[in-house]
Amino acid sequence: MSDIWRLSASEVTALVQAKEISAEEAARAALERLEAVNPSINAVVDYRPEDVLAQAEKIDAAISRKESPGILAGVPVTVKVNVDQEGFATTNGVSLQRDLIAKQNNPVVENLRRAGAIILGRTNTPAFSYRWFTSNLLHGATRNPHDPALTPGGSSGGAAAAVAAGIGHLAHGTDIAGSIRYPAYACGVHGLRPTLGRVPAYNASLPERAIGPQLTAVSGPIGRSIADLRLGLAAMAAPDQRDPWYVPAPLEGPQAPRVAALCIRPDGLDTQPEIVAALYEAAQRLRDCGWRVDEITNTPPLKEAADHQIVLWLGDGFAAMEAAAIKENDPGALTALAGHKERAQSLDLSSFSQVLTRRASLIRTWRKFLTDYSVLLLPVSAELPFPDGLDLQGEASYRRVWSAQMPQVGLPFLGLPALAVSTGMAGRSPVGVQLVADRYREDLCFLAGEAIEKGASVSPIDPC
Repeated sequence: MSDIWRLSASEVTALVQAKEISAEEAARAALERLEAVNPSINAVVDYRPEDVLAQAEKIDAAISRKESPGILAGVPVTVKVNVDQEGFATTNGVSLQRDLIAKQNNPVVENLRRAGAIILGRTNTPAFSYRWFTSNLLHGATRNPHDPALTPGGSSGGAAAAVAAGIGHLAHGTDIAGSIRYPAYACGVHGLRPTLGRVPAYNASLPERAIGPQLTAVSGPIGRSIADLRLGLAAMAAPDQRDPWYVPAPLEGPQAPRVAALCIRPDGLDTQPEIVAALYEAAQRLRDCGWRVDEITNTPPLKEAADHQIVLWLGDGFAAMEAAAIKENDPGALTALAGHKERAQSLDLSSFSQVLTRRASLIRTWRKFLTDYSVLLLPVSAELPFPDGLDLQGEASYRRVWSAQMPQVGLPFLGLPALAVSTGMAGRSPVGVQLVADRYREDLCFLAGEAIEKGASVSPIDPC
């Protein structure tokens, strides 16, 4: 089966466990696809074929011994270059870290391996994972497989581009302000930002992160089907005591009413007509599957949460971030920090305390709202995927980008799970919607996402 790479992760692992194909066959098909299309999109920036095949051999041997191979047995997946993978550099798109070789796996990598996944390669990210565009001085630029004139998103741009182009069946991404959801949206696939504490994470190769990123950064799956995201989350969410924020919450919560809220313009967002149409279409797909969908004029405060998130993410340790960016001299990283320098530098102990205090109040308000509605349907972005490099085209363009991304940026501050669901294409551009649920209710995001997905299947594409 030379076209194994076209299959879903769910299909591959079922075939491997039934011995209808071998893990080695799946690995070879994935490597062939990578080598055929990666040169045109530069999604995977580090991979070792001999290591990939050695992983597959171990899985096939375990199956031969009738051992449990794991829920992702034989599934080639990619991981982002900002997490530790033993023997590989944790570059985070930064030349200063090109020789930072990990001595142990990040929990998310370890959990994928334990689930039987084959780590196919490491995917590109903007320098320091700061942008919604994926380029850096070390690994170069990643291209959107649908249209190289569009951003592939960021910071998990390499991950989403790889999945969209059939390089691996699932991808690992990270999200502190939209870095899973936006690349999935831009590349026409699906991506889940889990609840804080759902997926354990820890990079032993790097210093401990400041409290802001600790409270808001997560790892999660990117894939071509909601069923594959379910598998990916189940694998990634296995316990690991190295993460003090890890919570052993069940993956399935109690049954909830199929009642959704639809908000087209949260906090006055200037949502483009193509995205409005996608939202109404998604709402209709929910109704067709038995959901009640109430259109509301506004959500609980989201722009305020986004403003606080920027401060919490960048303000806590800004001087060190700026010094590293200056030393790296990456234009995208410098622009990202310069755009928020005034706000970030205003953070002192008193204002930091006020931000954290307000966070509790906002979370309480949002959780009450998500008691009344099982899910919220809203835009991922106010705009279709941006022209690549738009944020570097002057201050007005930079502000345009950040204004459009508000629905993504606010949610990490609240610690809520959110799912970007592709709904198809608007001309040459991918388009999709975002679903939000209460903490540890990723299952409700998946339930609604599966209803929306019914109208728009995602198949791997050949890059343009």
